[in-house]
Amino acid sequence: MLGNLLQADVEDRGLALDPRTKLLLLITMATFVLGGAGGAVTAFITPCLALIPLVLLLSVKKYRAAALYFFLYAGMYLSFSLFAPSTTGILNFLLLGTAGIITRFMPSIMMGFFVVSTTTVSEFTAAMLRMHVSEKLIIPASVMFRFFPTVADEFNSINAAMKMRGIVLGGNHPGKFVEYRLVPLLTCSVKIGEELSAAALTRGLGGNVRRTNVCEIGFGIQDFLMILLCAVSFVLLFLTRLHVL
Repeated sequence: MLGNLLQADVEDRGLALDPRTKLLLLITMATFVLGGAGGAVTAFITPCLALIPLVLLLSVKKYRAAALYFFLYAGMYLSFSLFAPSTTGILNFLLLGTAGIITRFMPSIMMGFFVVSTTTVSEFTAAMLRMHVSEKLIIPASVMFRFFPTVADEFNSINAAMKMRGIVLGGNHPGKFVEYRLVPLLTCSVKIGEELSAAALTRGLGGNVRRTNVCEIGFGIQDFLMILLCAVSFVLLFLTRLHVL
C-alpha cells in the first residue's frame, strides 16, 4: 500500500544517512539531473547522480520501487541513445520528449521518495534545528512529511469502502466513481492538515523553549562520501560559470 511505502521505518534504514545529507542530495539531484546545470561539463556526473537513488532504495529493501526506477530510467535512456539518431519528425519529437521527461524527473522523484520514506519527523526537526532554520519553515515541512503518507492511507480506506458498495471503475456508476472518492479525499485532506499542524504544536514546535530530541543524528563515512560527490558537482558548476572550464 502506498501509505505504508511512504511511512518511515525506524527498524530498517539500510544505508543510514543524516537528514541534512539527504536534503543536499535532493538539491543536487534537482540542480544537475532535473535542471541540467553545467551543461556538457557536468554531463558525466548525471549518470552517477541518477544511480544514487537506486542504491539507496536497494539498501532499504524497497525492491519494487528500485526495479521500477531502474527499468524505466534505463529503458528510456537506451531508447533515446539508440533510436533518436535514426528517427525524424513527430516520432523523434515524441521520443525526445518522453525520454527527456522521464530521465530528468525520475531521479529527483525517487530521491524524494527515499527521503520521505526513511526520515522521521523527529530526525528532520533535529537536523533543521542544528542548522538554525526558523521554526516558521520547520513546522510546515514537518507537517508535510506526515501529510502525504496519512492521505495515502485515507485514500486506500476510501477505495476499500467504495468497492464494498460496488462503486468501481467500469461499473454501473462511472460518475460516482470519481465523486465518491474525490469529495471525501478533499475533505479528509483539509482535516488531516489541521490535525497534523495541531500535533506539531503539541510536540513543542513553535514554543518559547528550545525543543529537545531523543533521536540520534550525525554524519558518518557514507555521509561524507555523498557530500563529496555533491561538492564536486557544485565546484564544477562554479568553475563553469567562471569560464574556467
